[in-house]
Amino acid sequence: MANGKPLVGDMPVGGWIDRLAPAQMRPYLKLMRLDRPIGTWLLLLPGLWSITLAGTAGTWPDLWLMALFCVGAVVMRGAGCTVNDIADRDFDGRVARTAGRPIPSGDVSVRQAVLFLCLQLLTGLLILVQLNGTAIALGAGSLLLVGAYPFMKRVTYWPQVWLGLTFNWGALLGWVAVTGELSLPAVLMYVGGLFWTLGYDTIYAHQDKEDDVLIGVKSSALALGGRTVPFLFVVYGLAAALFVLAAWQAGVGWAFWPLAAAACLHLLWQAVDVDIDDGADCLAKFKSNRVFGWLFLAAAIGGRLTAGIPA
Repeated sequence: MANGKPLVGDMPVGGWIDRLAPAQMRPYLKLMRLDRPIGTWLLLLPGLWSITLAGTAGTWPDLWLMALFCVGAVVMRGAGCTVNDIADRDFDGRVARTAGRPIPSGDVSVRQAVLFLCLQLLTGLLILVQLNGTAIALGAGSLLLVGAYPFMKRVTYWPQVWLGLTFNWGALLGWVAVTGELSLPAVLMYVGGLFWTLGYDTIYAHQDKEDDVLIGVKSSALALGGRTVPFLFVVYGLAAALFVLAAWQAGVGWAFWPLAAAACLHLLWQAVDVDIDDGADCLAKFKSNRVFGWLFLAAAIGGRLTAGIPA
């Protein structure tokens, strides 16, 4: 069960896609993981943080730019899932949790998936060209990371590093979209996001460790084993420190600090409470990172609005 809905493998059944979408569209929407939005949130939030912190002191973030990033995150997360499922179709067909996905189940052919990927990338390009020239070039560069990610687990026990480099690109892109250039706060957020991803995706990978051993792919969960919890304290601590340092460098006001403290406490709770041998708990902790992201976004907005205002 997921949010009260039955599952076929890792796919919800009876959700909004099955109830509302035309039958011919359902496999493609599921290929994009539109019924499981946590990945979209984790891709989107660093960009929203960056747009907010790069804005003018005392003002709200650029809502049009945020809207573009929201649509872009949905499309590009879907494209990344499509690339991943094309590359992993043979692995997925051998694992009970993923055998029901659209490609290994036969609902979408590889040719159809490739054509759908091209459509998603074209849509992403149409969104990207709304930004300034430097942001367009930077955004295009992320495709190299997206394309290579599905193959990392074949060659390294640390594919989560590559995922961190990919999923936090928005921290760089958001800043450049606002200012036209890279600055230290954006770099600090990007590196912080890498450590954040190392934490949450290692938790996620513990769901699949038995299947990963059987099919011969690698993950940080297998590399760390019982050392995962101390690792989480380190990477989440580094992530929190770098995020806070980025915000301080961006000149946030007093409202940032209490909300940022609440966000950091959420990461601490994950590290203290996670049960790496309970797949359901690992999934719940992984999904809870959107709460961290929302809290930090609220902190960034509050900090930008109160910049220069005495407490």
